[in-house]
Amino acid sequence: MKSKHVAVLLGGFSSERPVSLSSGKACADALEKEGYQVTRVDVGRDVGSVLAELRPDVAFNALHGPFGEDGTIQGILEYLGIPYTHSGVLASALAMNKEQAKKIVKSVGVPVAESKVANRFAIQNKHPMKPPYVIKPVNEGSSFGVVIVPEGQSHPPQIVGSSEWKYGDTVMVERYIHGRELTCAVMGDVALGVCEIIPTGHSFYDYDSKYVAGGSKHECPAKVSPNIYQKIQTLALKAHQAVGCRGVSRSDFRYDDRHSENGEVVWLEVNTQPGMTPTSLVPEIAAQAGHSFGELLSWMVEDASCLR
Repeated sequence: MKSKHVAVLLGGFSSERPVSLSSGKACADALEKEGYQVTRVDVGRDVGSVLAELRPDVAFNALHGPFGEDGTIQGILEYLGIPYTHSGVLASALAMNKEQAKKIVKSVGVPVAESKVANRFAIQNKHPMKPPYVIKPVNEGSSFGVVIVPEGQSHPPQIVGSSEWKYGDTVMVERYIHGRELTCAVMGDVALGVCEIIPTGHSFYDYDSKYVAGGSKHECPAKVSPNIYQKIQTLALKAHQAVGCRGVSRSDFRYDDRHSENGEVVWLEVNTQPGMTPTSLVPEIAAQAGHSFGELLSWMVEDASCLR
């Protein structure tokens, strides 16, 4: 089985290109060590014709951001009939749209923060909700464009209405949840461990704390009570299944334990293309569950299919 030809799709042209290049290199190197024939494909607008000529047995999707994880590349792979990793067209598109994903997971009983979708120009002069709140682009990842508006701030952040804003005109405004950052990976239909992310020198888990060495500390497994640990595993699996995810996904949560140990657990989003960089969470969580990086990637390759 290891003689399969795997095309690792990396790079691309979203704002998350550097992350994808790092993820893709790590995955391609590890898959070669596992015995697969690997071709690295730096994805451009001609990816359809490149893959049609290459005809790999499997496409390992290591792309991040729009085009790579929003259902677009998945549709191209379906059209070409090339089995691929991670989630399919619909689940990818839903998960990438934070507001739609929240509606779906809320319908199956997963707790989410109150939020509203707004045009960024409509909120530049008046608070869309009482601070503290968070402004997020609806369709970005890696914390690009996330702005936290603290309690007591007199006016909305100016950056959102300025020409420097590069993340589209539609934003999601969400109640800010105090507390700890927890995340849980799902592999197939199994919720793996829960990990706590502790940003070092950053106010929240932003781009640098995600991808710069030393930007955050990971506590795996998270030091929370067994009932909170199991609750987060249950909610992560529920979200994965409700959105229709396949392969590996990762759900992010906030846990406010300031007033009691049971506290408030709130689901933030599901990531259908979790990072696979040297500082990424899913490989670390999988290792805690007894899966080496190579074994994790091999499982993903063997799990690949069309019509996901």
